[in-house]
Amino acid sequence: MSYDRTVRLQSDFTAAVKAVREALAEQGFGVLTEIDVTATLKAKLGHDMEDYLILGACNPPLAHQALEVDRAIGLLLPCNVVVRADGDTTLVQALDPATLVTLTGLPALEPIADEATRRLDAALASLT
Repeated sequence: MSYDRTVRLQSDFTAAVKAVREALAEQGFGVLTEIDVTATLKAKLGHDMEDYLILGACNPPLAHQALEVDRAIGLLLPCNVVVRADGDTTLVQALDPATLVTLTGLPALEPIADEATRRLDAALASLT
């Protein structure tokens, strides 16, 4: 089962991160959390790796709707968006919102996941 939605950008990491933040904002997503995996692994383990950033994106109306269906859905929120260097390109990957329905088995989450998918797909498409 594929659980991601991915685009490859012909831009550097820093420019890609800026563009991703803007694209998410245009679709009503705010970034609640940011994890610099590269810096964390370097600081904690002395491990060097490519640029790798996890953005915790949230669309408040959709998150509210999902929480009204199932309070435990917070375990799967916010929607993680990964921006990572891959050679001379940058990958942008978002968790497929359909995963929420698949994992929970709750049909009431389907319209919420569909709307989140529409918005995430629009954000990703605007990057290419």
